[in-house]
Amino acid sequence: MVFDSKLQRKIMGGFATGVTVVTCRVGDELHGMTANAVTSVSLDPPLVLVAVAKSAGFHAQLSAAGSFAMNILTAEQEELSNRFAMKGAKPFDDIPLQTSETGTPVFAEGLGFVECKVAEVLAGGDHDIFLGEIVAGEARDGEPLLYFAGGYRRISG
Repeated sequence: MVFDSKLQRKIMGGFATGVTVVTCRVGDELHGMTANAVTSVSLDPPLVLVAVAKSAGFHAQLSAAGSFAMNILTAEQEELSNRFAMKGAKPFDDIPLQTSETGTPVFAEGLGFVECKVAEVLAGGDHDIFLGEIVAGEARDGEPLLYFAGGYRRISG
């Protein structure tokens, strides 16, 4: 029996997640994708993962880059989440970036980031799972941008 993918989406939509923009550099070109299929995997070695649809344009870019940054967004960065959720090239010229270890674009603003070298790529159905070994990172203060039941949410209380 095949499980209904619409039901899966509805069920998993009840799991509140933070929102990130995963970025990479291929040559002189900067690329990014909004992602909430991300998680910390291991502390020793320090690993995170991002799941990317094989059909996404970002998949080929991330495969070619060999490194990526996971930029964790604040509640004030909803516009960036929407921008990087769209297909096609995205402008980076109005985003403050900071110097990074691997040359990957890292947002200078947000809740923080981890910068990673791709350690392994694992098959995951219609997605590939990119395991990244963290080489640099920073935590900052702020309110997270959350996604729940098909929309953005804020922490109340």
